[in-house]
Amino acid sequence: MGRLRWLVAGLLLLSGSVGAQQFKVLVAAIPNQYHHDYIPVAKPQFEALARQHYFALTWAWNTQAFDQDLAQYDAIVLLNTPATELSVTQREKFQQYVRNGGGVVAVHKAFAIRRGDWDWYDRLIGRSFRTHPYLQTAMVDVVNRDFPATAGLPQRWLWSDEWYEYDPPYSDDLVTLLTVDEHSYDPTLIWPGQVAKGMGKEHPVAWYHHFEGGRVFATALGHQAEAYNDPRYLEHLYGGIYWAATGKGEGKPPAP
Repeated sequence: MGRLRWLVAGLLLLSGSVGAQQFKVLVAAIPNQYHHDYIPVAKPQFEALARQHYFALTWAWNTQAFDQDLAQYDAIVLLNTPATELSVTQREKFQQYVRNGGGVVAVHKAFAIRRGDWDWYDRLIGRSFRTHPYLQTAMVDVVNRDFPATAGLPQRWLWSDEWYEYDPPYSDDLVTLLTVDEHSYDPTLIWPGQVAKGMGKEHPVAWYHHFEGGRVFATALGHQAEAYNDPRYLEHLYGGIYWAATGKGEGKPPAP
């Protein structure tokens, strides 16, 4: 009888602890032509992040999760998955989720769509994708450390990725977090018949902004499957998720 009481108490404690998780996150990771190898690497790493930082995680392999009540999620991660994959009805639900104050984390391929495919989504991301040269190694610089996604990164670090180029931003409220140094790679190195020319000194690769009531964090980093085993990159991602889900950690703390 005593053992039974201990068992019941343990189950109640477990149930209570699950309910106390800090927030709930939906990760949409839908395989596509160029981005699928990362999924078996990223999924266990996200599950480990959820255990480490104590948040609830739902992993979606397709768009069916967007048919459900999105209000249950504090943040939606579009992991190499553009929201243009959604149906008309799902797009409407996603828009309402953002307008109700939901958080969005857009990773790499999430904003590599053809301009005009969904104007609202382009504005949510903040910039329209233009092109990218071959995957290359380059130097990344932290330009704003007063944000969770950059708080633990080195000031200047070496990274290999596809260095996306974009058209001018849709608004001036985007806060750049990371830039890539175009002197450290060749912005013109691209497939025959295509043209890339870089963006100059100010070439952002991560930023955030507030959009129609919601919070949006975007990072162009994350093409390579191996990135999801890199502690720096995972810390970068989790910082963006944490802010998108809670709105906390942005800006310098008030003076004492």
